[in-house]
Amino acid sequence: MTAVHSVDDIPSVETVEAAVIGRSLRQIAFARIKRDKVAVACVVALIIIAILAIFAPFLCNVLGVDPYTFNSKLIDDAGGLPVGNFGGVSLAHPLGVEPLTGRDVFARLLYGTRVSLMIALLATIIVVTTGVLVGILAGYSRGWLDAVLSRIMDLTLAFPFLLVVIAMSPVLEQRLSAMGLPEGNASRILTLVLLLSLFGWPYLARLIRGQVLSMREREFVEAATSIGSGTGRMVFKELLPNLWAPILVYSTIAMPGFIGAEAALAYLGISVQPPTATWGAMLEESVGYFTVDPFYMFVPLTMLLVAVLSFNLLGDALRDALDPKADRN
Repeated sequence: MTAVHSVDDIPSVETVEAAVIGRSLRQIAFARIKRDKVAVACVVALIIIAILAIFAPFLCNVLGVDPYTFNSKLIDDAGGLPVGNFGGVSLAHPLGVEPLTGRDVFARLLYGTRVSLMIALLATIIVVTTGVLVGILAGYSRGWLDAVLSRIMDLTLAFPFLLVVIAMSPVLEQRLSAMGLPEGNASRILTLVLLLSLFGWPYLARLIRGQVLSMREREFVEAATSIGSGTGRMVFKELLPNLWAPILVYSTIAMPGFIGAEAALAYLGISVQPPTATWGAMLEESVGYFTVDPFYMFVPLTMLLVAVLSFNLLGDALRDALDPKADRN
């Protein structure tokens, strides 16, 4: 211990308070994320994917490629396969061209990224909003409302997702078109978003309900109740600010789930109409050429793998970083 030789050596009150000041959970979580190299790499990868999606038209114009233009000169007349190695990879077409059509794979990948991410993002927003509101109301309320909302969750989870989506997709699309929505991809995209959201919100709602059941017995909720706080204040001022950690973690987990679900539905033919591309649609088209042109399947599969893996690993990192019982260094 260092000896104090004079009054000037005694630290001031401000210095002592600054030395012992605590950090919030948000500051601790941000510091943990910055130290996690895997999480940082995932964030960088997702930012790059988002930039590619946002600036897809600009990048295609710079490179002089088009996702819709057919180019028979790049296709072998004998077998319909791209001329050259790796699916016709060249400086003009960095990821090759499609068999039979000669359309640029890189351009279609960029535009497909826009559609796939848009569907997943819209579905995630609806699921998180609905799940949080229903979960808070079910957990905070007592009696019949909690029972009704819980039974609705159980009933929704009981339906076989894939079979119901296949059966409801054409019916819902026709209904949306009859309501005035333009036919084609506009109604198809909205149909996919609504169906994914319909079967996605109960998982988050049950998670939030469990969190609220434990929080409503804590002191800050009892204090707010004792001063006469209404339901609106309790939900949006007291409970919701304490739920941002599980909401954030669930969002990063739900996003890749919807990306994979869209790809699976596109493989089954329940997706946007050609020639509009998505990752799933490109995978579905490439399956028939896997033995003769595997690079065509490798491109969208790699993009899908990187996006889903990055979201999943980032979700795991956020879960660990937001754990108040973990090491706080």
